[in-house]
Amino acid sequence: MSETPVFSTAAVAAPHRLAAETGQTILAAGGNAVEAMVAMAATIAVVYPHMNGVGGDGFWLVREPRGRIHALDASGPAGSLATIKRYREKGYDAIPPRGTDATLTVAGAVSGWGLALELAKALGGQLPLDLLLGDAIRFARDGYPVSRSEERFVTGEESALYEVPGFAAAFLVEGRRAPEGTQRQTPRLADTLERLAHAGLADFYRGDVGREIALDLERIGSPITRKDLETYRARVVEPLSVRLKHSTIYNLPPPSQGLATLLILGMVERLKELRAETPEHHHALIEAAKRAFSLRDRVVADPRNLAHDPSSLLAPQALEREAALIDMKRAASFPLSRPIDGDTIWMGAIDRNGLAVSYIQSVFWAYGSGCLLPVTGVLWHNRGTAFSLDPASRNRLEPGHRPLHSLNPAMAVFDDGRVLSFGAMGGETQPQFLSQIFSRYAEAGMGLADAVEAPRWLLDAKPREREAVLKVESHFDPGLIRGLSRFGHRIEEMDEAYSGRFGHAGMLVKHPRNGRVEAVHDPRSDGGSLGL
Repeated sequence: MSETPVFSTAAVAAPHRLAAETGQTILAAGGNAVEAMVAMAATIAVVYPHMNGVGGDGFWLVREPRGRIHALDASGPAGSLATIKRYREKGYDAIPPRGTDATLTVAGAVSGWGLALELAKALGGQLPLDLLLGDAIRFARDGYPVSRSEERFVTGEESALYEVPGFAAAFLVEGRRAPEGTQRQTPRLADTLERLAHAGLADFYRGDVGREIALDLERIGSPITRKDLETYRARVVEPLSVRLKHSTIYNLPPPSQGLATLLILGMVERLKELRAETPEHHHALIEAAKRAFSLRDRVVADPRNLAHDPSSLLAPQALEREAALIDMKRAASFPLSRPIDGDTIWMGAIDRNGLAVSYIQSVFWAYGSGCLLPVTGVLWHNRGTAFSLDPASRNRLEPGHRPLHSLNPAMAVFDDGRVLSFGAMGGETQPQFLSQIFSRYAEAGMGLADAVEAPRWLLDAKPREREAVLKVESHFDPGLIRGLSRFGHRIEEMDEAYSGRFGHAGMLVKHPRNGRVEAVHDPRSDGGSLGL
């Protein structure tokens, strides 16, 4: 058994140690959990560029000590010139994941930082922006060591990524991934962050930085215009929730796939007499994931294109109906045409007053579009790849609309007063990982460290096959593997601890009786937890 770090009053968890150190510093300086998270988000945007950046998106869940939940959607819409016609005329059947034509949605993360800081101020936050961005600026200007994850991470369309103009010079060494420990400096990004620290975060969209970004995007032929940047603002949205027997779980509404995570947990609870960490329980989670993903793909899109009110799918009667369709004796067919990609960071923070944050930030695939804007040093994401070029699709490309989004930070409030912030990277597979780590903590009674470290599974595609395979980490319990095989699951054991295939997860829980915070981040990542 692994020992979970316990802190007296407050803690942070992040997939990179430098981001965790930044968060600890801000907490020690009197900052609240939201301020700590903005500072962590800026640092990790610099030092973990394959997973996230200022040129990507973000989603927030924030719980006040008295119980109010805030949800912030910092996902960017498609540019004014991003139309199905434009891509069809270029000969595309699908939006390419790399290069100029992948830069079709506004990057929302920085606007999300600004909106979060408005909330932080309302909750008593007083720290100046130059302090919050200080570590990020220093690492960008003075240099930071390339992480183990960045050296080893496996991603799709890698050859196309390396061919994007400017990418190799910025991120490769002799045509290959930079070795772990290589010192990298990003002075243009440092200048951009320094400008934001003095002019304010809105400058990214409506100031000098925004002007330079718009000019760079125009030069490379992106369908994003200056007006698209100027009019963009992150949004406050109403969180989704599902009631379980011992807790209430929260997540983000569409375009986030948070609905899928809540559906999985809600369905499995309605399958009676399941003992945690048995083949039957994992079978239930897997089959619930299949049903949840089917619903997600039919329902989740830009809020203006929704087929159903997503909260209606989380009503008790709806969950009972879906759970009743799960065959508890046999694995259902689950077509999956392509391997799932998507690379992200999740981080959590809980302060001494009990303010809790669950935050996720991403450039979608590793290094996003691969387009590094030359003046600002901003690496632009490729989130628009998730759009469809089929006019009949609910997730069709339309200017101003957001695509189905894989990012979905989670939070749970238990009836005994515990508050749990949890999340994982992993693109579309995130709900699978979240359901496993939550069930291990809440149902199996594992400590946080054991729940996160325990081997995981995921439904994924195999080349040239339509039917999904259940991939499991190589040290998965042999008894569970045998049991799942008897249910008819096609199983493939994988030894890919640092490829990112099985996610980087994290969990923090605040205990009401003594105020202590348990916190852990995945050993599969380069981070950990720190606190006060």
